[in-house]
Order: sequence, then structure tokens, then C-alpha cells
Amino acid sequence: MSRAQTRTRTREVTMRQVWIPEHGGPEVLEIREAPDPDPQPGEIRIRVEASGINFADILSRMGLYRDAPPLPCVVGYEVAGTVDGIGEGVDGFSNADRVVSATRFRGYSDVVCVPAGQARAIPDGLSFPDAASIPVNWLTAWWMLVRLANLQPGETVLVHACAGGVGLAALQIVHHVGGRVIGTASASKHDRLRAFGVSHCIDYRSQDFEKEVMALTEGRGVDVVLDAVGGQSFAKSYRVLDVLGRLILFGASSFAPGTRRSLPATLRGLVQTPRFNPFSLMMKNRGVFGFNLGRIWHRAEETADMMAHILDLVEDGTFTTVVDQTFSFDHAGDAHQYIQDRKNFGKVILTP
Repeated sequence: MSRAQTRTRTREVTMRQVWIPEHGGPEVLEIREAPDPDPQPGEIRIRVEASGINFADILSRMGLYRDAPPLPCVVGYEVAGTVDGIGEGVDGFSNADRVVSATRFRGYSDVVCVPAGQARAIPDGLSFPDAASIPVNWLTAWWMLVRLANLQPGETVLVHACAGGVGLAALQIVHHVGGRVIGTASASKHDRLRAFGVSHCIDYRSQDFEKEVMALTEGRGVDVVLDAVGGQSFAKSYRVLDVLGRLILFGASSFAPGTRRSLPATLRGLVQTPRFNPFSLMMKNRGVFGFNLGRIWHRAEETADMMAHILDLVEDGTFTTVVDQTFSFDHAGDAHQYIQDRKNFGKVILTP
């Protein structure tokens, strides 16, 4: 009997997963069963209690995410649960440990195996849904603001979709560094955003954020913009940068205005996407970054250190996780619809 077998708890051998069998609306998602995976050398197996939903999952379902695995597939970038299997060569974990981990897809499963280096202990008192809300959103915000933008105290950041998972993480990181946030969101979410310390809220549905930002900053502009909207928004976000401003692009939600892939919307977004001239960047002293957390798996050690630091700040109360709703696997389609209807304030979670 192998070491992995001797260190694996006895449990049901069939796991449940949420599959994307074909591209389409939320209704295409379906539950399938499969044999439990066995942890390979260097891996731990997690019995999942909560899985995070991200917009990349929705784009994958619609057929708009180029990094998605081939259909049929199981997506999902983050999970929280308990260890119930340990592969050879792994130390520092025991069965029944509460852990949170990033996953390279397959997070919509009630059992996953992950490299042990990706998993971290969940702080005492933090629930599984709250833990599962952290990896993608908080690492994305931290990489962008702290690592790429090198945010400094006193700087102003424009955060689009400020009431979403990345947005709420970003505004807390900005405050932690000592900056201020101007946020875009629907009007119904403004009061809650102000309670989180957003300096000014802009209703993206009825206000031109470019005009509003320039008025609020007396024509100066902002130091950093986080933009996952895409298309025309990229151009306007670039124009509101101050000297030495940094624009960070990390998504294109405007390409998916409905629940199904739309060729006109995609073409319109592509036509409206600006091309940044290097000479203009030099003359204006501005910078443009692109960021995709799913493309830096080779920076695992650095990312793991960031994750540990973020969890410490959650544990000491500096950061607050925000889970809006939880949906069972059987209602995964409803969860996707809820996000695409722009109803969420914070993170949406799946629970097996």
C-alpha cells in the first residue's frame, strides 16, 4: 500500500461536478458524477465546501474565454474545504485541515486535487464561503495595485465595477496603502460603497465617468485605473490618467452584455478597443498594463506569499471578505444568471 493510500481518508468514491457541456446560457450547466481523484505526489486532496465563481467562468460558458479548457469541461479557479488525502512527498498538512486553494480549473467539484504549495490554512473563525471568496479576487487586486501599479499613499484610484469581488478587494487594498477610491457601480449600490469608504461613486448607467472623474479631480485625472469593462471604456480610462498614471486592463465584460455569445457585441467591443501608441505613452508619461491571474502559474511561490499575507490581514481584521450569495451546485445556472444581471455586491459562491 502506498504512502498516499495510507494517508487518504475513507469516503465516498463518487464526486459531483458542474459541467459546461456546450456553449450557451446559464441553463446549459449540468451536474455529472465521476470517480474521486487520487492525490498525486506533491498534491493534497480537498473535500470542497465552497467554490468561488468568477467572470472568467461565465465567459468560458459563453465561449468567449480563450484560456478555457476544451468542451465539455469543468471550470472554477478557487475552493475551500478540508484535506482528505495527502500525496507522497507532502508535509505540513493533515487530514481534516481546513484549507483554501487556487485551482487551475475543475473548481466546480466537490473533490479536487491541488499542488500542496497552492493551499493555505483557513484562519480560525473564517467560514468556507468567505475563504473561497479570497484567492482570485484578492490576488488579482493585490498583483495589480501593489505589484504592477506600485500604489503610493495619497494616490487616487478609479475602480470600475467597484461593487464586484475584485472591486471590493481593491478598494480595501487602496485604503490599506493610504489612497482614495473613485468607484463606478449602479446607483443602488452607492450607499453600501460609501460605507466601505469610497470617496465618490459614479453611476455608470446614467453618468459619463470620464467627465465625472475629470470634474472630481479638477482636471488632473487619477493615478491608477482598474478596468475590466473593455472596449470604449479602455479609451476613456486612459484619458482620465494624470501624469505618471497607470491603466491596468484585466477583463472585457462589455463583450458579454447578455447570457449568450453575441457576435455584434464582440465586434463592437473589438472596434472600440484602443491601440496604445508607444510614443504617446512616452510623451504623456503614462503606463498601460495587462493582467491575467491565470497566466502566472509559474510565479507560484510569489503568489503563495501574497496569499499568505492577505490571509494574515483578513485574520487581523484589516480586510473584510464580502460574500453576497451562495448557491448550491444544483442551482449553478441561477448563480451565473445572478452575476450577469449585475445583482451581486461582492462574491457569489457555489456550495456542493
